[in-house]
Amino acid sequence: MMQGEAHYFAFGMSGWLVWLIGALLVIVPFWKLLPRSGMPSWLALFAIIPPVSIILLWVMAFRGPDRESN
Repeated sequence: MMQGEAHYFAFGMSGWLVWLIGALLVIVPFWKLLPRSGMPSWLALFAIIPPVSIILLWVMAFRGPDRESN
């Protein structure tokens, strides 16, 4: 590994904290919205992967609200 690449993986404590806050800002809204579309809440954990979050948004948009909860 080259010396410049070592800094890429060394986030430090503040870097991990920023990453965790960013992940929570994505996961929490998905966690609340997914059950309204009839999908399990745990799928929100996959929303931190950008392509998966886009797919989840599209599925939620076209699936509509869960009819059983009304």
